[in-house]
Amino acid sequence: MICLGIESTAHSFGVGIVDEQCRILANETIMYSPKQGGIHPREAANHHADKGPAVLKLAMEKAGISKQEIDVVAFAQGPGLGPCLRTGATMARALSLTLKKPIVGVNHCVAHLEIGRGMFDCQDPVLLYVSGGNTQVIAFANGKYRVFGETLDIGIGNMLDKFGREMDMPFPAGPTIEKMARDGDQYLDLPYSVKGMDIAFSGILTAALAKKEKHKIEDISHSLQETTFAMLVEVTERAMAHLGTSEVLLGGGVAQNKRLQEMVTIMASERDARMFVPPGPLCSDNGAMIAWNGLLMNKAGVAHDISETKVDQRYRTDDVDVVWR
Repeated sequence: MICLGIESTAHSFGVGIVDEQCRILANETIMYSPKQGGIHPREAANHHADKGPAVLKLAMEKAGISKQEIDVVAFAQGPGLGPCLRTGATMARALSLTLKKPIVGVNHCVAHLEIGRGMFDCQDPVLLYVSGGNTQVIAFANGKYRVFGETLDIGIGNMLDKFGREMDMPFPAGPTIEKMARDGDQYLDLPYSVKGMDIAFSGILTAALAKKEKHKIEDISHSLQETTFAMLVEVTERAMAHLGTSEVLLGGGVAQNKRLQEMVTIMASERDARMFVPPGPLCSDNGAMIAWNGLLMNKAGVAHDISETKVDQRYRTDDVDVVWR
């Protein structure tokens, strides 16, 4: 069985093609970069509509298959930016109807977890999902993926981009902040906002920006990373202790940060647990993860009618019936 997946939740448009052994036959992505400021949903959607057909063609060429060899079409149904989601959904519907193949709408957050499970020998991990729009600690319990902790305001990636924008860094700002942080030699006190199992980032952002007149950007970047990553590791470890699990998986674009990986590795080692992180392209938003989750769903009997493919900008992780497990 071969599944083609389309990712278009935010600034990335991706087409991935996978088989039922989770072998990635193709995984092509193109990213919209705003000229200034943050992501403009309509501009990003126009970018996806313009570039999408070429990305699809390239993915098919890389996979070395014909369209008729595709058995199922999957797309990111949410959460995400409405105009961007609708662009990907429209392409998926067109493919499904043209090829007369089943279509499956996939939850973007769950797909991040499932591609990690598919790539590695991890059975029941706690997922620390850190991206621009989402920050959640997720694990499987009682037939669904439950959110054991999450941001109360903005995603960590969004916070880093807002900080980077004020510091005149390119978008996305995460890689630049990571590089700057390596040269920081002073830890600056910032608010540590953990509220039970949830976390908040807007206050930390305000406090970090307030220090830019008196402190080196390297020290601010270092302190921002150390504080926010410690918060993330704390709530992740607490979820692992609650569930009694010995596996932790990282997902989302921010998961590519080496310092975050190091901190989670240390925590896991102290708990005699294992840490997993997919290769960089599979951490960021990509079509392969949508394809893999769609394939799992379809093998379990899930196929949506076209009338059921309306996108959901606020599609909650814990709204998904995980019938494939």
